Amino acid sequence: MLFDGPAAPPGEHEEISFVKEAFHSQYNWIALAGAGAFAVLSGSLLPIMLAAGLELMYLAIVPQSWRFQRLVRSWKLAEQLQQSQQRFAELLSSLSADAKARYVRLAQVCASVRGNFSQLSSTSQIFLQQMDARLDGLLRGYARLLVSSSQQQQYLKTTDQNEIKREIAALQRGMESESPKVQDINRKRIEILNKRLEKYQKIAENQDVVEAQCAAVEDVLHLVRDQSVTMRDPQQVSDQLENLVKDVEQTEQTVQQVEAVFGSMSSDLEGLISTEDLPAASVSRQRMKN
Repeated sequence: MLFDGPAAPPGEHEEISFVKEAFHSQYNWIALAGAGAFAVLSGSLLPIMLAAGLELMYLAIVPQSWRFQRLVRSWKLAEQLQQSQQRFAELLSSLSADAKARYVRLAQVCASVRGNFSQLSSTSQIFLQQMDARLDGLLRGYARLLVSSSQQQQYLKTTDQNEIKREIAALQRGMESESPKVQDINRKRIEILNKRLEKYQKIAENQDVVEAQCAAVEDVLHLVRDQSVTMRDPQQVSDQLENLVKDVEQTEQTVQQVEAVFGSMSSDLEGLISTEDLPAASVSRQRMKN
């Protein structure tokens, strides 16, 4: 039988229902549909009863088969790869024209590296596979960094740090001449503006880090391409790329941390301004809108 053999030994926890996968198999549905059609043509419930019994046996035996489980895992892996490729295509489509041009140029460099090593002996294939995987990982990481860089550049272009500083200074200068209620509101405004200023500075610093890492990826891969013309040891190249992959991963973690801080601005501001701070007319209008 196709799915005979003992069940696979316990491994990592996986969220896969093999019974569900066996039930939804197209061959199982074809068999059930055939039994139903035969019952209609024969005018007897016997085919349905036999199909039900066989179905119970099928669902009790097949999902426990190691071969069936391996087949299901291969389906899931292929589905995940397809989804990953689709997400990556969407990521590339979101890049600006300049960022796309940078990515294309680096992809061409990677293609040159692969081409220069493609004629090596079969004994080097394992290292070539490692190198290919790391090149793919670098290109994906590079694309994600380009997206982050574009988003941060857009934010920095649309936010004026000096304007925020001027607004803080103006509020501080007029504080003494205002009523206590207005002073209380303006102190909260100053706190909000200081948080905006802090976020701006973090984004600006992170932008420098991202751009430096993108340039480092470009420089190293150009060097690898130059070396690949004469180098005949793909393991050496693979080791160089491994170190670069780690650097890119660390930079991506930094980007995610900064984005998390930036995204938490709304929670940071919660409670700074309440409806009690607003004039009665403003509160009334807000209630009417709701």
